[in-house]
Amino acid sequence: MSRWVQHTIGRRGWRPQNQAAVLLGLALILALVFAGVYLSQVASYAATNREISALIEERDRLEFSNEQLRVEIASLKTIPRLLERAQQLGFRYADPAEVQYMVIDGYNPNRDETVVELDHTIAQAVPQYEETFGGWLQQQIDSLSRQFDSFGR
Repeated sequence: MSRWVQHTIGRRGWRPQNQAAVLLGLALILALVFAGVYLSQVASYAATNREISALIEERDRLEFSNEQLRVEIASLKTIPRLLERAQQLGFRYADPAEVQYMVIDGYNPNRDETVVELDHTIAQAVPQYEETFGGWLQQQIDSLSRQFDSFGR
């Protein structure tokens, strides 16, 4: 059988026309593969953008809904609305004759304002920062040499 394969290949050979046709076929196959990958990526990108657009629209709709709810809450908190609701619950303005005052022993309503005394003690002065780079570097070198000395013991 190997003889038949050699005979077939040997007869036909790799003529320049055959080589060009094979290379053209391989180039076409590679182009189709790259085109397929490219189209796949573009489709994925488009789908992702559609999802992002949908999420942005939903966010905007929810923000609008939140603003409407804030407006509704603000309208329910107005003074006339609260007074109306209080009347519905049975509250009413009190007449001066109906007001009762309670006397509490030890409570002085006319007392002076009490303010906590300030601490007038002077804080200890913070020492001036006097370390130089050379001094710091010398400390580091001394520390390193002490470590090497301790390793040798």
